[in-house]
Amino acid sequence: MGATVNAMSTLTIARRFCGPGESANGGYFAGSVAAHLAQTVTVRLLRPPPLDTPLEMQRLADGTLAITLGEQQIGTARPAQLALATPHAPAYFEAVEASRRYAGFKHHRFPHCFVCGTERPRGDGLRIFAGPLPERGLVAAPWVPDATLDPGDGKVRPEFMSAALDCPGFYAVSSDDRMMLLGEFTAHVNRRVHIGERCTVMGWRLHDDGRKHAAGTAVFGEDGDLCGSAQALWIEPKGE
Repeated sequence: MGATVNAMSTLTIARRFCGPGESANGGYFAGSVAAHLAQTVTVRLLRPPPLDTPLEMQRLADGTLAITLGEQQIGTARPAQLALATPHAPAYFEAVEASRRYAGFKHHRFPHCFVCGTERPRGDGLRIFAGPLPERGLVAAPWVPDATLDPGDGKVRPEFMSAALDCPGFYAVSSDDRMMLLGEFTAHVNRRVHIGERCTVMGWRLHDDGRKHAAGTAVFGEDGDLCGSAQALWIEPKGE
């Protein structure tokens, strides 16, 4: 089981979908919230979302959704529209070659991350290893979704597409392996990709502002169509 929402408006992220340490992968968490609301939202992460722990989801007076654990606010979500200019996609085999240069093969802060962890076996983690395409100013990786991501209709669940759009953004803005944490994430799914489809995922730098770094990401289907995109804000912790 993955993220679950019950009639009491709670959300639980299963341990499989971890990011750093004992917390959820940010893209998967954001995608799970968006799936609950059935719309495109901007999710702000205020604390690392805990695993295997029911989180309360409550609509506030201004329309914001608050995700809490007791008195602690874990995150918020608000309706959003994603206006993102997407660079031309690299070819699938370009992405395969780029992934050979994935920085995480030399050193990985979070090797068990559901999306980009090198110690997650096939059929468990997504194993999206985005490596640089210096001449394009991008990072890119191949992705062939496996059957564990299928809700029963042969297509990838939206929260997994949101997860796939997370980590390539980190490698687009932290090529020197600088420590950064996901602060905000807005993902939009154009179409759910098929299980076994040869997809290309890419990330690129948008802009920097001190310790804050914005990245764009996109996933393309086998025929080169844009299937989903996201904009993320990555933040360097103080003292790093």
